[in-house]
Amino acid sequence: MAKKTRNRASVPGENPRRPCPCGSGKRYKACHGSGDDVIVTRPFAGLAAEPDLVAMREFLPSAVAPLPLREAPDVPVLLATVLPGASAALVRPGGEILLAMQMQTRSGDLSADLARALRWARSATPGTALSVVGPGIGDGDPVRLQDILDPDAPLALTVHQDFGWWLDDSAGAPGPEIQATLERANSVIMPTEPVVAAGVRAAYWVDTGTKAHLRWVRPEPEEALMAALARLQARGELALTEDTRYAGAFRAHGLVVPVWDLDREPHPKEWAAPAAGFATRLEATLAGLADEPLTDAERRARDALLGKQITLR
Repeated sequence: MAKKTRNRASVPGENPRRPCPCGSGKRYKACHGSGDDVIVTRPFAGLAAEPDLVAMREFLPSAVAPLPLREAPDVPVLLATVLPGASAALVRPGGEILLAMQMQTRSGDLSADLARALRWARSATPGTALSVVGPGIGDGDPVRLQDILDPDAPLALTVHQDFGWWLDDSAGAPGPEIQATLERANSVIMPTEPVVAAGVRAAYWVDTGTKAHLRWVRPEPEEALMAALARLQARGELALTEDTRYAGAFRAHGLVVPVWDLDREPHPKEWAAPAAGFATRLEATLAGLADEPLTDAERRARDALLGKQITLR
């Protein structure tokens, strides 16, 4: 077997004590830095669904979407945020396949792990579940999501306020143990709603209990996005409205996710117009970057924004 070649661009600098980019929470030297695995820092690159895939993986609590496969599947395939028992995949008694975004993985390529879990599910016995994608799961010719998904298809994503969709309607009423598991899962969900407006994709209103946020997964390269945000900041146009505050950003799977603090009182739908207005400002600013480099004030604003790092809890 040919030995894997390490992509140095994906190695987190020269410091093995830094957090591993795979998102495990471990230090690099104790995770993927301990072997010859290659870490893919932007696993969904090239897919139109990339921003929503990142949202499903990182912070959406309960959401599902039909998987936009290149070829019509023999049985329905549903992409989900979390599955019962933190399973990587499961096959319902009727044959429907559920594939989890927030699954445990054992490699540095989340796209390949998801494709391997799907390969397992397509040959698995109905009523069975896969706990983790590890060695020997879905073996065969190397395959990634980019090989099996329609690259131009967005996700038709549905956000739920509970995990009632875990239940298989054909299985009848759930027993006490299943009902208790469902109630525990439902109790930790943070209310989340998509913000739907012209020019707005992968933006989500989230109520954390103490404050509300808008989390917006952006598809642009980080350097261009941060330059545009800095220009808007220098112009006093970075807030969604006068009553909102840009809180900072976090990075996930190669994309930047800006976050705004919001007033909890307005209904999530009331943020559609402010988000659409910001999207228009941002697109115009991005388009102008090539013709007009950042000023000194804008570079200082960019440096300040780069320091506003947010950690999800």
